Parts: sequence; structure tokens; C-alpha cells
Amino acid sequence: MEAVQRRRVTVRGVVQGVGFRPYVYTRATGLGLAGHVTNTAEGVVAEVEGDPAAVAEFCDRLAADAPPLAVVDAVHHHQVPAAGGAGFRIIASRSGGAVRTLVSPDTATCADCLAELADPADRRHRHPFITCTHCGPRFTIVTGLPYDRPCTTMAGFPMCPDCAREYADPADRRFHAQPIACPACGPRLRLLAGTPPRETEDADPVAGARRLLGSGAILAVKGIGGYHLACDASRADAVRELRRRKARGDKPFALMARDAAAVEELVHLGPEERSLLTGRERPIVLLRRRTGRAGPAAEVAPGSPDLGLMLPYSPVHHLLLGLPGDPPGPMLLVMTSGNLAGEPIVTDDAQALERLAGLADAWLTHDRPIHVPCDDSVVRVCDGAPLTVRRSRGYAPLPLALPLSVPATLAVGGDLKNAFCLGEGHRAWLSAHIGDMDDLATQDAFERAERQLESVTGVNPRLIAADRHPGYRSAGWAGRHAGDRPLVRVQHHHAHIASAMAEHGLDGSRRVIGVAFDGTGYGDDGAVWGGEFLLADYGGYSRFAHLAYVPLPGGDASVRRPYRMALSHLRAAGLDWAPDLPCTAACPPDELRVLGTQLDRDLNCAPTSSMGRLFDAVSSLAGICHHAGYEAQAAIELESAARAAEAPYEDCDRDGGGEGPGYRFALRLPAPGGGGPVVADPSPVLAAVVADVRTGTPPALIAARFHGGVAALVADLCVLARERFGLESVALTGGVFANTLLSSACARRLRGHGFTVLRHQRVPPNDGGLALGQLMVAAAVTASTTEHPQQGEAHVPGSTRQGD
Repeated sequence: MEAVQRRRVTVRGVVQGVGFRPYVYTRATGLGLAGHVTNTAEGVVAEVEGDPAAVAEFCDRLAADAPPLAVVDAVHHHQVPAAGGAGFRIIASRSGGAVRTLVSPDTATCADCLAELADPADRRHRHPFITCTHCGPRFTIVTGLPYDRPCTTMAGFPMCPDCAREYADPADRRFHAQPIACPACGPRLRLLAGTPPRETEDADPVAGARRLLGSGAILAVKGIGGYHLACDASRADAVRELRRRKARGDKPFALMARDAAAVEELVHLGPEERSLLTGRERPIVLLRRRTGRAGPAAEVAPGSPDLGLMLPYSPVHHLLLGLPGDPPGPMLLVMTSGNLAGEPIVTDDAQALERLAGLADAWLTHDRPIHVPCDDSVVRVCDGAPLTVRRSRGYAPLPLALPLSVPATLAVGGDLKNAFCLGEGHRAWLSAHIGDMDDLATQDAFERAERQLESVTGVNPRLIAADRHPGYRSAGWAGRHAGDRPLVRVQHHHAHIASAMAEHGLDGSRRVIGVAFDGTGYGDDGAVWGGEFLLADYGGYSRFAHLAYVPLPGGDASVRRPYRMALSHLRAAGLDWAPDLPCTAACPPDELRVLGTQLDRDLNCAPTSSMGRLFDAVSSLAGICHHAGYEAQAAIELESAARAAEAPYEDCDRDGGGEGPGYRFALRLPAPGGGGPVVADPSPVLAAVVADVRTGTPPALIAARFHGGVAALVADLCVLARERFGLESVALTGGVFANTLLSSACARRLRGHGFTVLRHQRVPPNDGGLALGQLMVAAAVTASTTEHPQQGEAHVPGSTRQGD
């Protein structure tokens, strides 16, 4: 047996910026091995030499005992000639070569750093930028790879002697921690106020900021991934003013509380919610309010039974909410994205002073640049599992594993809640949340983010995927930038279904019944689809069933004024616009006359099968919401009302009580041999709602019955599809399925019928997850046409014939 063995070990995954090299150093020296470790573009590479048994133990346990922030995808090692020498070293990183490593997301401040932050005897006491190898900014400060201080926005802050000593000490928690900092070497926090903004005379900028917040001021606070606008959530005047300045309508604000105990005073907090709230990702978690408890000002979330809450995830946040022994100050803060409605989050300091000038009274800022914008993530819990509503800080840019290998591809996503996706091989990288593409600043942010994600993933896309909508700005960008690369245009709801399939690891060898419910998506026939039952794999789909078409009078006008959709649905159902109906009463008389003429003459009335618009219609018809000040407000309030119903909605039949499933849709089957999809006609549902309104049925019970009726429709059509085509798996997708009441009801019914149900958890069901599906469809389509696709555009095969 050989006396000495040397092996070269390559570790791929999230292994840079997470303390992996110090971990390798400690492990190797503990086993008495010589050699070295370094960062490279392909990951962490080490060579270890010594007793063969010790070398084998080093290799065998390397992934299992990795640091907490590391995600090890693969460990490869092979024998190399022994080189001799003694000792183990961390050597300078090597750049160049294909990028194969992964960047860590930003991570909440760890318990050890928080203890030092609050310790008057520690040299980092109250330091706003305390961090170590286990926590702090990563993705938002990375400017290149390999991950070393010169490739981050900390490059401009030379380490002081004390930090340099900790950085070089293998026994220190900050051994090779790239964002290491202290009061001596920066960064530096500043408080700016006045016109024009100037640095205040406060010796402690945080103390000055807390004083301003307590007095009702609105502050722009520079965080990890951008600026927040903050105010004291207990002050109605401050919250009302922030809402006015930001032109936010009634859309709820997110809140930040000091700890989980403070959160539990406000909302119901189960074990799954607690785990999300306190985890290192620190998303905003949507939680059900406690009744009869003092809470934030009513203006924080008017009319909403939920509150969006998060815990502090940076040292600045902890300082703003106060450390033990601090003077009294706000205990609960509104923390909303630093931007005007529709614009991307502000990250640049000069832009913050300019673009937030009309929004903020003062700026708590610092001199560490933010290289990558990253909004807060948003999650909720559905049936004990996480449901991601917005995937951004804390999760991006971690890749998703793909069930099939894909060529280097860029999928640009949609125009609402935009997030794009890069993919190659068995990995896909969803970008952080970009926003709505109707603003030029957001389009610029999209382009910058796309370049940056390419640089850190090493994906050089040779295939582009986009939505089929001819007016989408994202699709227009794809067309302008495709060059000689193939461009595949993917139908909107097919992409939603493919996204759910990919998240659940389906290889596409067997079709699923895809139930795609949302507000809008461009259909094959030019109509606005959104209540779709597609039989789909990655390579194509057929339209098995859909919600009956009704006119969408005036396009976005009907989205903003749900009473218009209610009146359109009533007209399509042959029901009168009686003045006793809430939607009729909500429509001004002049508008009512014009709307009638518009529908009679079919003027600017695109046909729509949207389930989202049907939710809007019922919300108005039941008297719940007539004006939508933010996206999906009418549907959200309908869900909230249904939850408040005294009787469980799944047991609500037409006449109240009993075992019926709620209102029932009529199914119009295609003529024998004629093909075409099944049409789900909501006319009986609308007639039942009208009857309930006239008998004084509470709106909450109407909302509950409607949810039960939609869940029954989903089950009925999926059973019919299985009878005809033998399919056993159902994917529930689209923005409507962010409604956990509906999602839970549909899943329960489907499982009762023996279906396998696929629901989103890590990828949003809304358009924030659309790009993942586009990527999978584009890869499948190009693979099926030719091994080397030609220049030009391609469309995904689709059919309105059942089973085609």
C-alpha cells in the first residue's frame, strides 16, 4: 500500500462566499494533510496529500459536513502525483475559464454577529455592517467571479490591521470572510435631511433616524438589495402620508417587527410560518391577523385580513428597531420598496436623492454600493407547504434543478411581475424580481440584470424564448436582441403549466392536465385567455376546456373597475342590469349607458375566458369590491370574504347548507365528432349569485359558495379529461392559484378523485415563474425540430381540438 497519496478535489455548487475554503483548511489540517485550496471559476479546487486513509476520509465527508450556507452539487476527485511539502494553505484565487460555480444569496445576520452587535465590549458593537462567513450580503455585492473581496463592492474598503488579522486566522469566524468590516475600515452610515439633503449633525445616524421615525417622518433606508421607504407603522398620519406620496392606493404595506414574539402578538403563527419568518432567507410572510388585538395603523393594510411581516435581516434593521437598553422608539416599521409605483427599486445613492425626493423626508444611507438590485421575497403557507409569491432576496440566484438537459437559453418572462430565466444543462437560474415592464426604468433594470446574471452563471444563451403576445415589451426586447439566435414564442398558459411540471421534476414523457387560471394571456385565437384546461407536455398542448368567452369592455378599464366585468358577465348570461344589484349601483349612470352601447356594438370588447376577471365580476356582483386600486384587489377581497364565512365553503350549496359544492357551472360539450374544447359556462353561477344577493345572503357566504363552485368545476373537468385521455396528473398554476383557499379546495377534491396534484412551492404560480416554463418549452421545441435549429422564430404547437 502506498505511503502517501495526493488527490485533486473539485467542489461545485454554492461554495464561494460561504466559508468553504476555511472549512476545507480546517478539515485538511485536522487530518494532518498537506496541500492547498483556492477559488476558481468552476468552484473550489483543493489538492490534499498525506496518509491514504486520511485523504479518503477528507474526500468522503467533504459534502456532508459543509458549512451551513453551502450547497454542494458535486464533489469530483482524482489522484495526482505527490508533490511533497508540508502544511496546508489557502492560495490566491484563479480567474479565467468557464464559470461553473454558484453565487450565494444574501443571508440574514447570524446569531453570533447579533450577539457582538449588542455587546458593548466588542469592537463591532453597534457596527451597521457586521458580518461573517455565515451571514451578510453576497449576491447583491458580487461584481465578478471567483468570489473574492476585489470582485465585490467591498473592494473599495481596505481592511484595517485588526480585520486583516481575523481574515487570515484559521481559527476565526471571519477567516476569509470577504465582506469583513468594522468601524475602522468602513463602510460608513450617514443620515441626510433638508433641501437639498445634507448630512445631519447626529453623532449616531441610527439614533437620529429612530428619532425622526418616532416623530412621524418617512425615511429612505438603504438596505441589502435597495432602498426601503420606512415609517412608524403605529402612526396613522405617517402611513397615510406614505400611501399618498407613493400613489399606492389600498395595496397593503409590508411590515418589519423586531422578533417572532412581536409578530405573534399581531398574527397567527404556525410552525411552518415561523420557520419561514425566522429562516436565513427572511422573506415577507403573509399571515392571518389576530382579531381583538392592538396592531398597526388601519392604513397599513386596509380591508385585508392578512399582514405581510418580516424580521430584520441586516444590522441596520436591528439597530433601527432598537437593541436592548436603547431609548424607546418605533417597535413596528412599514418597510416598502423605495420607488414610485411601477418603477424598479432604487439602489444608486444619487438616484435615491433624486427619485425619492418627493417620497422621503430623510435618507439613512451608506457608501457600500449595491451592484445587484434585489427586492424582498414574499411567501405564504398553503396546506403546510410554502407558496412563493415573489422569489427574490434570499432565494435568487440559487438555481433550480431541471429534469431535462437544456441548451444555453434565455427566457424573458412576461410583462407583469417580470423575472427572466437563464438555463443550461440541468440548471435554471430565475432572476430576482424585476417588476412590471411598462416603465422604461424597469426595462433598463431588466437589461442590466440579464447581463449581470449571465456573468455570474457563465450562461451564454444561444436560444431565446418569449411570450406570444405581440404587444409585450419583454417579447419585443427578445425580438430586438435575438440576432441570429432562434427565438421561440411560447403560449402564456402553456408556459405556466410547463413551469409547474419543471418544478416537480417531470420529464415531459407523459402529458398532464394543466389548469391555468389567471387574469390575462394571449390566446391562439387572439382572445384573452385565462380560464384554461390544457393537456400539455413540454413540446405542445391541446385546449381541452376553457371558461366561456365574455367581452372585456375597454380592456384595462374593466380591470380597474370590476363592476364593468360584472355587468359584462350579466349581459353574456342574459341577466338584467337591475338597479338593485351592487354592480349596477356602483356604475355611474352615464358610464352605464355607454357601456351598454359598447357591448351591443362590440366596440373595443376583446373576448376573454379569464378566471381572474370572473373573480372580479363576482366580487363586484356580491358587493365586495367595485374599484381595484392594485392588481387583483377584487379577487383578493373575495378570497378574504370567503374565509370569513361562517359555514365551510366546501359544504355550501346553492340553498345554504347541505353537502353541495357551491354554485355550479354548466358544461357545453362539443358535438360528437366535431372536436373543439369543452366550454364552462358561468351563467348558472351568476344567476345563483343574483338570487342570493336579492335574498340578503351575506357577501361572505356568496364568496364561499363561489370558491366551492370553482373547485367543483376543476374536479369535474379533470375527471372528464381522465375518462377521455387517461391522464392522472393535474398541474394547478397561474396567478389565481396564489389564492390558498381555492388552491387547497381544488387539491383536496382532486386527490379525493385519485389525481396526483402538482402545485407551486419554490416557483411563483404567477408570472414571476413564467420564464421557467418558457425555457423548458423552447428547449423541447428546438430539440424536436432539429439538432441545430435555424435562425428565425418558432411557435409552439398548440391545438383547440381535444387530444390533438
